[in-house]
Amino acid sequence: MEKLLILDSNSLMNRAFYALPPLTNSEGIHTNAIYGFTNMLLKLKEQIKPDYIVATFDRKAPTFRHKEYEEYKAGRKKMPPELAEQFPLMKELLELLAISIYEIDGFEADDIIGTVAKIAEKSNMEVYIVTGDKDALQLATKTTKIVITKKGVSETAVYDEDTFIEEFSVTPNQFIDVKGLMGDKSDNIPGVPGIGEKTAFKLIQTYGSIEEVLKNIDKISGNKLKENLENYREQAIFSKKLATILTEVPIDINLDEIKSRENYDRGKLKKLLFRLQMKTLLNKISEGEEEEEDNIVVEKINTLEKMKEALNSEKDTSYIAYKTLKSLLYSKLELDTIILGGESLVKEINITEIFAQNREEAIKVLKIFMEDESLKKVIHDAKELISFLYKEKIQLKSLEFDTAIAAYLIDSSKGQYKLINVVNEYLGEDPKGDDGEAKLASYIKQLADEFKNRIVKDSMEELYYDIELPLVFVLSDMECQGFNIDSTKLDELAVKFKGQIEETQKEIFELAEEEFNISSPKQMGKILFEKLDLPVIKKTKTGYSTNIEVLEKLLDKHPIIEKIIFFRQITKLNSTYVEGLKNVIDEDGAIHSSFNQTVTTTGRLSSTEPNLQNIPIRHEMGREIRKVFIPKEKGDILLSCDYSQIELRVLAHIAEDENMINAFKEHSDIHTKTASEVFKVDLDEVTPIMRSRAKAVNFGIVYGISDFSLAQDLKITKKEAGEYMDIYFERYPKIKFYLEDVVNTAKKDGYVLTMLNRRRFIPEIKSSNKIVEALGARLAMNAPIQGTAADIIKIAMVNVYNRLKREELKSTLILQVHDELILNVKANEEEKVRKLVEEEMENALKLLVPMEVDVNEGTTWYEAK
Repeated sequence: MEKLLILDSNSLMNRAFYALPPLTNSEGIHTNAIYGFTNMLLKLKEQIKPDYIVATFDRKAPTFRHKEYEEYKAGRKKMPPELAEQFPLMKELLELLAISIYEIDGFEADDIIGTVAKIAEKSNMEVYIVTGDKDALQLATKTTKIVITKKGVSETAVYDEDTFIEEFSVTPNQFIDVKGLMGDKSDNIPGVPGIGEKTAFKLIQTYGSIEEVLKNIDKISGNKLKENLENYREQAIFSKKLATILTEVPIDINLDEIKSRENYDRGKLKKLLFRLQMKTLLNKISEGEEEEEDNIVVEKINTLEKMKEALNSEKDTSYIAYKTLKSLLYSKLELDTIILGGESLVKEINITEIFAQNREEAIKVLKIFMEDESLKKVIHDAKELISFLYKEKIQLKSLEFDTAIAAYLIDSSKGQYKLINVVNEYLGEDPKGDDGEAKLASYIKQLADEFKNRIVKDSMEELYYDIELPLVFVLSDMECQGFNIDSTKLDELAVKFKGQIEETQKEIFELAEEEFNISSPKQMGKILFEKLDLPVIKKTKTGYSTNIEVLEKLLDKHPIIEKIIFFRQITKLNSTYVEGLKNVIDEDGAIHSSFNQTVTTTGRLSSTEPNLQNIPIRHEMGREIRKVFIPKEKGDILLSCDYSQIELRVLAHIAEDENMINAFKEHSDIHTKTASEVFKVDLDEVTPIMRSRAKAVNFGIVYGISDFSLAQDLKITKKEAGEYMDIYFERYPKIKFYLEDVVNTAKKDGYVLTMLNRRRFIPEIKSSNKIVEALGARLAMNAPIQGTAADIIKIAMVNVYNRLKREELKSTLILQVHDELILNVKANEEEKVRKLVEEEMENALKLLVPMEVDVNEGTTWYEAK
């Protein structure tokens, strides 16, 4: 016999939704019901091996039962939006799996199931109905089996007519009579008051049907039961009618058509499953299938003439991937390959080989192509290519789209956006063979089309086209300019640091009364906790913990601790910055750090090779390192322009808190003002310790700090810290409202937004682990503030860069560190540049509070700060 599998989709989606923990994709769409349902479907396909599959759904329109009985299914909880949003995608997935979907206004899925089952039986088929609803048991026959899901969707019980009778001692058809007597709370079918499941089964086992029960009321024992059966006889008959699944719904069903749909669109299916981030399901669906050929041809281009031909053949829009030969030094950056992506033909141009033949001519050809303004370029991760071209005096023009930047904006949690990963994730493609890497370029157009739609859908056009895309050129220019280094001063610092390290090491050995490896936590632990008998704070699997948190707790216990902390700081500074900087000074005497646009989840930029954003400046030795950073030429100066308390200003604006807004408008010192409010003293009575504590509260609030963490930071009791926070929220009530509101939004949507709609997904906030959930709440509070601050500095960078170009000034932007911009300023441009930068930074974004900028200058970075 052929087999038909019928899915009671609403029931199965509901079961899966409540059985599985919340799952969301990078768009914030919930996916747990889809995942559970599809997993079960694949398992059933493997077990049953059906020839036909249909899926039934309920429609929102009222059914004939609602029309006959208004209270039918009344009181049912409304479907949660997290489940409701999964239904359209589930239907799309079923369609792509070539599974026929049936739903009709006026009838429930149960009625469609009953009708399809009867049609299949008449065609001599074996039927399997999969559901979580026991109502369907009435449909069991010799050839129709009911698969009831238990324990979510992972376990099932299977009933045909015989197994049903064996278990319940009534026939499946008589089960309708049982339901008519006992009613059904979930469907709000009234039944007969006072009759439960046990009594209902007993009566039908004895009399066979409701009608026979009502004819034999006199023979039934129990006065109350008799009375209820007499009083509610019509209700019993009506309840039976409501509980009866129809098997003659007017439905047009062609079993041959259902079978012919077994071939599905693998490409679209892959795309949807990758969008839903269900790669494991795709692998299960693909098991046993032959790998499809990708039909992408790669043309290898190794000569100058062929390169000219390939570049000249690009019309309207060119889709470009490329590879460089990496180097720590900018002067050694070389272009290795350019790959032009077409839908079925990819042209891989071996630049290294062509340069070896005739570099000068090849550069000319590249210049014509890259500077052609009529040819739009869509490039994956364009910055490094722009930097190479700048070195060769070529300007990239008409960059229309960068797919790496778009992928980062859509989901900033990935950390890196290589073309293979992005193609894999969003298109479900993984080109095979020796030319697999080159073939990836053929998907850049598809990615760009997909991402353009997503950017519009998520209202990120301004963020992408006005800020992030132009910023690619700004960052490339900063990398190319570099930051000049005073090598003589660096050598002097090396000697000074070496002396400090040796002296500190000697002092540690004297205090320990023996020599040991200070860099070894094991040896350090033995000295501190065994020889010096200091209290053990924390143990690890390998011995004693000697991390910074432990050392700070031991500071007042022994003078050796202060020396160890200093030793660690100075050795790290020496290896990372003194010795580290020596290794990356380029031929022009500058270091050319890489500025990364797609690394942080917050939207902030990062810098590597070397990391110039992380030089510790709390200690004088850290600040000393800034003395080696000098202007490009004699007579130039360095200008440091730093936003004042930008995150607190953003907080005041987003929360619309009048008290904080007024404090900034009055140009008050916000920490002194907060201290005055929290400690209830006049402004002139605020002590340095009060201000310091208010500052900790202000910045702690921005990062969603708890009273426990605040107490640790300020070394006060949790109770005191809680009191500070209570008074703070009393004085700034709208800030409290904002923080609560943004956490609720994150719980509902799975993400938060900055003022410019930068999206930060926060899966942690839906964790069942309370510690992880609390981390999610803190991220939700901080992300819109820190992300908006990141957006503001980026707007300022783009606007400053553009104005310097527009006004034909030779001063350049050379570094960004958090909320600070560093410029190399020419002697005769100082006044103009200072004014220009202040204007652009202060007006980058309109806030309810003024944005203030601190500007300093000097002949070293140390002086300018």
